[in-house]
Amino acid sequence: MDKELQFLGEKLLEKKYEIAQKVHEKRPIQKDMQPMSSEVLNQVLELRAGFIGMFGNLLIEQPDQATAEALFSKWGKETGEKAYLLGVSLDESLKRTMYYRRYIWEVLEEEMKKHEMALETALTVNKLINPLLDHASYAFGLTYVRFHENTLAKAKTAFLELSIPVVPITKGIAILPLIGAIDTERARLMMEEVLQKASKLQLTHLLFDLSGVEIVDTMVADQIFKIESALSLLGVKAIFIGIRPEVAQTMVTLGVNIESLTVKSNLEQALKELQHSIKLFS
Repeated sequence: MDKELQFLGEKLLEKKYEIAQKVHEKRPIQKDMQPMSSEVLNQVLELRAGFIGMFGNLLIEQPDQATAEALFSKWGKETGEKAYLLGVSLDESLKRTMYYRRYIWEVLEEEMKKHEMALETALTVNKLINPLLDHASYAFGLTYVRFHENTLAKAKTAFLELSIPVVPITKGIAILPLIGAIDTERARLMMEEVLQKASKLQLTHLLFDLSGVEIVDTMVADQIFKIESALSLLGVKAIFIGIRPEVAQTMVTLGVNIESLTVKSNLEQALKELQHSIKLFS
């Protein structure tokens, strides 16, 4: 039977590009799908042919289960990363699994029938190939999803950093315009960014423009107090401006004590007060 398995493995190696092309031709065509460049197509076909070739080598070499699983897991992880970087969708990639199975078995069945191989050979091939195909697909999908999640996390962090712009007005004075909702993650990042920028810009005053903040809850109010306290330890005076009427009403309803905060109705009023103690304009 070993000779039969080796023969089948050689046939898979011989026809790996033919099978890879068939798998590719089953790629669904969607209206908004961008066609692959010839370079990307060649890379994808090489990956697919290489994967099919692994099954050929599996039948020829017949390694132990642990070695085979490690080999196919490694392929899944490496290829999951490559597929993500090449822009191949996860949905499309996972759908390929059924076509790999179909066309690999078309070749194997044809050769087994042609050479009248025993049922035992077919069962052994099935036992070797199908579990490892599923094993590789799982490793591929897991790696692809992890790369996707990491990319989203980095994009979200970059977006949050851009949503906390500390803008210098003049020496020692900057303004932080806040727009939209402030959730826990944004509030945490706001504390970090504000303190770093205050130190880097050597600020004496930081103006918090809250005119774009429509909702203030207890978490946001608590974070405002924490940032104000942390800035004071750095010698930076925080001034809050532009609090909307509905936000002011909410803060009063929540029982927020704003007596310790310096609050002005708008930027002009805040700058006028600063002129008394700081030479804002030379």
